[in-house]
Amino acid sequence: MSSSKMQAGMKPSDPPRQTKGFCVGLCAVLLLFVGIPGCRTSAAESSAKKMPVIFDTDVCDDIDDTWALALLLQSGEFDVKLVTTAVGNTEGKARTIAKFLETVGRTDIPIGIGVQQHKGEHRQDAWARDYELSSYPGKIHRDGVKAIIDTVMKSRGPIKIIAVGPLPNIAAALERDERIAEKAEFVGMHGSIRIGYGGGSQPSAEYNIKAAVKEAKKVFAAPWKMTITPLDTCGLVHLTGEKYQKVFKNDSPITKALIENYRAWYTQPIAKDKNLSEAEIEKRVNEKVNSSSTTLFDTVGIYLGMSHELAKMEMLKIKVTDDGFTRIDEDGKLINCATGWKDLGAFEDYLVERLTKQ
Repeated sequence: MSSSKMQAGMKPSDPPRQTKGFCVGLCAVLLLFVGIPGCRTSAAESSAKKMPVIFDTDVCDDIDDTWALALLLQSGEFDVKLVTTAVGNTEGKARTIAKFLETVGRTDIPIGIGVQQHKGEHRQDAWARDYELSSYPGKIHRDGVKAIIDTVMKSRGPIKIIAVGPLPNIAAALERDERIAEKAEFVGMHGSIRIGYGGGSQPSAEYNIKAAVKEAKKVFAAPWKMTITPLDTCGLVHLTGEKYQKVFKNDSPITKALIENYRAWYTQPIAKDKNLSEAEIEKRVNEKVNSSSTTLFDTVGIYLGMSHELAKMEMLKIKVTDDGFTRIDEDGKLINCATGWKDLGAFEDYLVERLTKQ
């Protein structure tokens, strides 16, 4: 209502006489449309407007995967169809994913157990040790590779695979059914183009490539549209100071579960030092976990699945070498690469806002 009408003494509850008939007629029309099938936005229609996504993660190896999972769940642009665990004890990792999803009320998301390399421990096991995978209310796919293929092939429209770890699962899916590359778009946290670890001026053999070179070569040669965040962008992301404190002190199930996992992940290697007392272990953990994040590589992979606005993107021909580098090469695959930031601070703000929104 305009200020002039308010000044004239007209109450918000008392519309002008000549508009009352119009309001009644408008309400009748709206009620009519509400009663007609297809004239309301249903939950299914709302979901249809989101981008279907599969998230493939080597969670528990580095804590940035858990930050990426939290960002994914806080991003309404996505319809998360499947989360698959990659590398190592993938069943054990699935337990961490399942507890996290149940804790934050997202048991609608299926979990796929990926290609397993061993049955050993991982750094977040302590957080999920009391959780039985069989108790997860949602769907567990024992064959996560098959679940990837089925999810892609059954998708009615475009679907994205966001992968933030080594690529045994995605390579195995391509091996079983190469048609997935025709239906899916790949977004990954992989490689190093011009900047290496720690912001170094020389490229690095980035872990997600080097840990499974053969598989990376297969994925990078597939005929799908590809976007990657190499170390040039993702290797520069940290939260410190006030930005970190907003996440650390935020009282929501998702940030509380995130920080609990961060604490478990950071504690595990320190606790193995038999020369440290429990008090000394706790002090060391608190000094880090209470003050700043580690490098949040994988969060950029989630962001690129939604937007490229804050990143400098280049279309480059990239080839994976036998020693785990991602080189610019005329014989390589044309890939959309995030090789720099337009505004890194703005991305950090974006990350904090997303993680802390209710």
